[in-house]
Amino acid sequence: MAEQTDTAPRATSNRSTTPGSDTFKQYIGSQWAERTDVLPPAREEASFAADRRARLSADYPGKRLVIPAGRLKQRSNDTDYPFRAHTAFTYLTGWGSDSEPGSVLVLEPDAGGGHEATLYFRERAGRDSDEFYANPEIGEFWIGPRPSLAQVASDLALATQGIAELDAVVAAVVSTGSANTLAVRDADPDLTALLGETDSAEFEQKLSELRLVKDEYEIGQMRLAIAATARGFGDIIADLPRITEHERGERLVEGVFNGRARADGAAVGYDTIAASGPHACILHWTRNDGPVVPGDLILVDAGVELDSYYTADITRTLPVSGRFSDEQRMIYEAVREAADAAFAIVRPGIRFREIHATAMGVIARKTAEWGLLPVTAEEAIEPENQQHRRYMVHGTSHHLGLDVHDCAKARREMYLDGVLEAGMVFTIEPGLYFQPDDLTVPESFRGIGVRIEDDILVTATGAENLSAAIPRTADEVEAWVSAAGA
Repeated sequence: MAEQTDTAPRATSNRSTTPGSDTFKQYIGSQWAERTDVLPPAREEASFAADRRARLSADYPGKRLVIPAGRLKQRSNDTDYPFRAHTAFTYLTGWGSDSEPGSVLVLEPDAGGGHEATLYFRERAGRDSDEFYANPEIGEFWIGPRPSLAQVASDLALATQGIAELDAVVAAVVSTGSANTLAVRDADPDLTALLGETDSAEFEQKLSELRLVKDEYEIGQMRLAIAATARGFGDIIADLPRITEHERGERLVEGVFNGRARADGAAVGYDTIAASGPHACILHWTRNDGPVVPGDLILVDAGVELDSYYTADITRTLPVSGRFSDEQRMIYEAVREAADAAFAIVRPGIRFREIHATAMGVIARKTAEWGLLPVTAEEAIEPENQQHRRYMVHGTSHHLGLDVHDCAKARREMYLDGVLEAGMVFTIEPGLYFQPDDLTVPESFRGIGVRIEDDILVTATGAENLSAAIPRTADEVEAWVSAAGA
């Protein structure tokens, strides 16, 4: 990794060897070719982002709205985590993986009752500035070419100003008091401190609730993310012979999928779960350091996140050898029955919580049939009982979009108790997990974990399983895995 210079943030003096003489500064700042800004056309999402800002504006007449992208976060010493802009910022600007750290969107109230939107960001340093070569956060010697104010304005169809001009906004908030300003406070703590005690909770709820129903662009991005994720699952299956030979085969599964995510998107939407054998009973197993053993199942929960930040979230449970055992198949098909039953009721007008209740009805019935419950299925599903939940403690569905657990700050009455509308996208992901030391289940069940997760779009008349092309039934999955090893 290249060393940092003496003017760089968090640099250490015993690693700083960049020349600092006036002669050097004059020489490095001279004889560069003329730069001509090529203004890009507005990106596809720009008009959708403008519509979203207009809807937000209508809800807050006369209020100044501040939505920061956030800043780089330190990983260790002088290295940072990859930057990911705050979801609300991306939703309202259309700026995804190419966004600039430290940027801030401000919607300033105008005389007509609406808002003027301005994007503030740190413009690129000139070749006559030491930041050009000496600042590893924004210097082009370190991170490559950066866009100009004019280029970003054209790209996003949004007015832009240099970050220094944000000082005037902060000064206006301080001088008039913060009562007229709403901000996303968790995005940029430094800016939050400057703004003072602005209101935030209701504002952030609104920003989450705006995202519950996806627009045409968002649905298109979800389709692309799911298609890329399907290719990633295919890559894993094709590489199973190599994976099963490695003592940490789970880690190879993670690496193969991450390669697809970087090739077809920006990154993974969340840490990949590659849980083989009894690890599949650990709901968020991301250590991924175990072997992948023929005869076992491997549960892979993964999603590609696009440059727009829209992510898929898919789980498939695969027989490593290409064939399910009798017990594995029985458990797998029970989970699929629960998923199919939940999908069958999805349509505009039902409540979100009904999806989970329907899936749990099947899980209760199956576990009762297998003699695992001390009561009947009907008794188990009573709120005061819930014995079947021992084998599936998580929920069945969550909204999906820019965040893998999207719209998380929405009010309960809009989310869990909310009524489905066309354009909503969420998961359906029932499972059964029989812990290796669970004495309530037969020994042959212990250590088996199964989850099937699909991404669902509510349509005007029902629902579409966006990930239905990825094999789902036990027969389809066996054929899929076996064909790759043939």
